[in-house]
Amino acid sequence: MAPLLSFAPPPDWTGLGRTLKGTLVRPGDRAYDGARRLFNPAFDSVRPGGVAYCADASDVSACLAFARKNRLAVHPRSGGHSYAGWSTGPGLVVDVSRMDTVTYRDGRATVGAGAKLIDVYGKLARHGVSIPAGTCPTVGVSGLTLGGGIGVVSRKYGLTCDALESVQIVTADGRLLTCDAQHHAELFWACRGGGGGNVGVAVSFTFLAHQTAQVTAFFLHWPWRKAAAAVRTWQAWAPAAPDGLWANLHLSRDTGGLDVQIGGLFLGPQAGLAPLLKPLTDRLGAPSSRSVRQTTHHHAMMIMAGCSGLSVSQCHLPGQTRDGRLSREAFTAKSHFAYRRIPAAGVDALVSWVARKGGHTVLLDAMGGAVARVPEGATAFPHRQALFSVQYYAPGRDRSWVRGVHGALSPHLGDHAYVNYIDPDLASWRTAYYGGNAGRLAQVKAAYDPDRLFRLPQGF
Repeated sequence: MAPLLSFAPPPDWTGLGRTLKGTLVRPGDRAYDGARRLFNPAFDSVRPGGVAYCADASDVSACLAFARKNRLAVHPRSGGHSYAGWSTGPGLVVDVSRMDTVTYRDGRATVGAGAKLIDVYGKLARHGVSIPAGTCPTVGVSGLTLGGGIGVVSRKYGLTCDALESVQIVTADGRLLTCDAQHHAELFWACRGGGGGNVGVAVSFTFLAHQTAQVTAFFLHWPWRKAAAAVRTWQAWAPAAPDGLWANLHLSRDTGGLDVQIGGLFLGPQAGLAPLLKPLTDRLGAPSSRSVRQTTHHHAMMIMAGCSGLSVSQCHLPGQTRDGRLSREAFTAKSHFAYRRIPAAGVDALVSWVARKGGHTVLLDAMGGAVARVPEGATAFPHRQALFSVQYYAPGRDRSWVRGVHGALSPHLGDHAYVNYIDPDLASWRTAYYGGNAGRLAQVKAAYDPDRLFRLPQGF
C-alpha cells in the first residue's frame, strides 16, 4: 500500500488581512500593481505574494508570524530604493511606509521607520532642528539609518546612525524590542550600519537632533578639459576641509555633453564660504558657471533633493502624496570607499570611462570630519577612515558600464563598498561592506534570528 502523502495547507492570506490594522494587497486587487512597485522600474516584473502596509508594530509582528508559519520569504520595505531590488520578492513584502510620524521634543526627534527624508526635513524644520541624513527625497529613513547614512552634514554631525539614540525593532520571533546602548546593546550596535532587513523590521528611531541656521549651498562647473585636475584637486581639498564644509564632485556625461561639477553645503554664511573655495579656483581657474546661495537649512535640503521649485508635498512620487511630481527611474550602480587618494593612473582611467559614449555619472562624496572621529568598531559601519565614497551610476538596466568603470578603479581603491548601495555582483560583500565588523554581525544574526527568517542574498 502506497504511503499517504501529507501536504501543507496553502497560506491563509485572507486571515492575515483580517488580522492587520493596516492593509494587505494581493494579486488581483486593484491596488496591486502600484503596491508591488519599487522606485526602480527594473524590478517591475517581480510579483510578491502579498504587500502588507503595516499600521504599527503589532502588524509587523503578525506578518512575521505568518511568514514563519508558512515558510514565506520576508521582504522588509521602507522607501523601496534597494539598489538590488531586495525590498521586494516572491514572498511577503512588509511595508512600513504608513508608520511615518515625525515628532520632536527636548532635543530628540522620533521618526517612524516609513518616513521619507523630505518629510523628516520638512517636519523638523518647524522646530528649527534637523538630523544628519541624505539627499534623495523619497528614500525611507529606515534603510538609510540601518546602513549608516552618508549625508550633506555628515562631516559636522556624523552619519545618520551616529545620531541614533534608540531604535524599536520587531525581531524574527515577533518581539518588539527597544534597543539602545544599555538595552539589547549588540542589536543596537548592528542597527548602526549593519544594513536593513538582516535581523528584524525597524519601526521607529529616536535621534539626537541639532539646531539649524543659515547655510550656503554652492554648485560650480568647469569645462571637461579640467576633469582630471578637478579630481586631483577635490580629493586633496574636500576631505580635509573644516567640518562645516561638505563637498561632492560629479563627473557626468548625458545628452548635454560632459560636465565637471563641484557642489556642496557650507554651514555658515556666504561670506565665510568664499575663502574656503579659493583653493579650488586657484588650482582650476574660475568656474564656467557658478551658483552660490545663502538660505535656510530646510531650503538647502530641498535644493539638494532637486526640489527647490516644489513644495514638500510635491517632492514625492505620484501616489505617495496627492500632488507628487517626481518620477521613478531605472538605474544601475556600484560603489567604492576611497581610503587613499586616487593615483594618477586611476584618475586617468576614471576620466576616460566617464568620457565614453552613453549617459552616466561618477559621484564622489567627501567624508572625514566627525565621521572619522568614531572608532571603526563603535558601530557596525566600518569605513570611518575613508576619505570619500565613490558611486558609479548609469540610467537604464545595462550594467556593463558600471561594471567596467568599477573594475578599472578597483586596483586603485580596493574592495570597500557601501551597503546602502547594495551590489548583487560582489562576491566578497561581507568584507567589502563590513570589514572587520563582519564576524560580530554574524554573532548578532545568530542570537536574534537563529532560524534565518530574514534571508537577504547578502545577509550576514
